[in-house]
Order: sequence, then structure tokens, then C-alpha cells
Amino acid sequence: MTHTHAADARLFRSLHTPAAPLALANAWDVASALVVEAAGARAIATTSAGVSWALGAPDGGALTRERALEVIARIAAAVTVPVTADIEDGYGADAAAVAETVAGVIEAGAVGVNIEDGTRPPAELAARLGAARRSAERAGADLFLNARVDTYLLGLGDPETRLEETLTRARLYVEAGADGVFVPGVTDPATLKALAEDIAVPLNVMAGPGAPSVDELGTLGVARVSLGPGVALAAYGAARRAARELFESGTVTSAADALSFAELDGLLAGPERR
Repeated sequence: MTHTHAADARLFRSLHTPAAPLALANAWDVASALVVEAAGARAIATTSAGVSWALGAPDGGALTRERALEVIARIAAAVTVPVTADIEDGYGADAAAVAETVAGVIEAGAVGVNIEDGTRPPAELAARLGAARRSAERAGADLFLNARVDTYLLGLGDPETRLEETLTRARLYVEAGADGVFVPGVTDPATLKALAEDIAVPLNVMAGPGAPSVDELGTLGVARVSLGPGVALAAYGAARRAARELFESGTVTSAADALSFAELDGLLAGPERR
């Protein structure tokens, strides 16, 4: 690879703008990352759910730090664009363990991370974010720290006060060192606009069926749009359709849109053999 961590980090930061939101089709292994890159990705983001599923574990803390870091390192070594990693809650029991995880992520070659609050008290994620920031500083690395607020995704608290609770958490996380705030589970334009106007750092949302387009999200102030586990789910959905068709009718028409063997094999072979 000819790119450096510092150059990738600068580029990755520059891509966060509502004028042209950073669109991320999240990958879960080297092959999916190379396919996404070849499709025109400006950066690669991992999906922790997809990584867990590919390694035979459910999402939500079942994956070990070591296995997650191995996948991140393989993806970062394979692509030529910046990589940001979804590290769930930081793969650690406390802030000190999260700092160790972040050091490993930087060593693996990623220039960004997502860390989520889930059902934990907001102060706990703030402590984890602070530890992550200090870990990056000790490594002398520029790390884009994206704080995920799960109020909407998990339906936490009173719906009437959910927006204000989200904004309160976002302010706390920015104070703790977050460079961006990720609020999945929101597609309502008015809510998205309110979030973007009140959050002082780039806003990341998760897109899916029924959500506004990337350009429309940009006009609302969104700077980054992720698909989360959506691409992995679509891939496994394609596998199920093909299998059911084969077992039920004996045909394989559902595989008509598949990549060719030569195309995918060529991506894995490396640029010297393409």
C-alpha cells in the first residue's frame, strides 16, 4: 500500500460534509470491502453485525476484540481508501479496555471508529470516548471518533423527549472527544434537520428502505450516511433466495444478478493481476 495513516485520516475527515455526504456501504470481510471499493466507495466502513455473523457469532458483544481486530487489519491492508471500524461498545468491560481496543484499531490501520452507548448510562460512553481519544493521542494518530446515540434505534425513553435526550447525549459525547455523532433509527426529515442544526460536529445517520436519498439528507445537514448491516443482510437474503429456489424448484434464476467468478476472483488477486 502506498497510502499512509496520516493521509488517510486527513482525507477521511475532509469527506464529512453535507454538501456531498460521505456514503458508506458497510463491509464485513475483505471480499465485501473490495467489492464496495470497486463500486466507487470513497471510504470503507465495517459493520460489527456483519463481521460477527461472518465469524459465526451474533451481534451485540459476542465477538472478541482479537477476532474483530484481525478483520479490521485484513480489510485495511486490502483496500486503498480510508477505513473506519464499528467496534460496538469498544470490546471492553471498562474505559481502560476500550483504550486498548482503540490502540489495536490504529495499529490495524483504521482511521476511524464507531462506539455506541446502547442501554448504558451516557456518562459511561463519555468515559469510553475520553479513553479512546487519549489512546489515539498516545499513539500519535489522528482518529475520527464517531459516537453512536441509540435513543432512536432502541426506542429509549419517552418519545416526547427523545429528541432533547439525544441532543443532550450528543453534547456530552462531543465534550468527551467525539468528532462525529451517529444517530441511527431516524428517517423523519424534521427530526434530522433539528439534529443537524443542534449538533456541533458532523451528523451520521443510517439509511435504508424509505429513508431520504443521500442528496436529500445532505440538504437537511447530514454529513455521513451509513447502511449499517443492510448490505450484509441483503447478501444473506440473496443466499437464502438462491437456496430456496434450488431446493423448491430446482432452478437457479435468482443467481442471475451475481458477480462473475472472474470479477470477484480478480478483486481478491490484487491489482498486479487485474
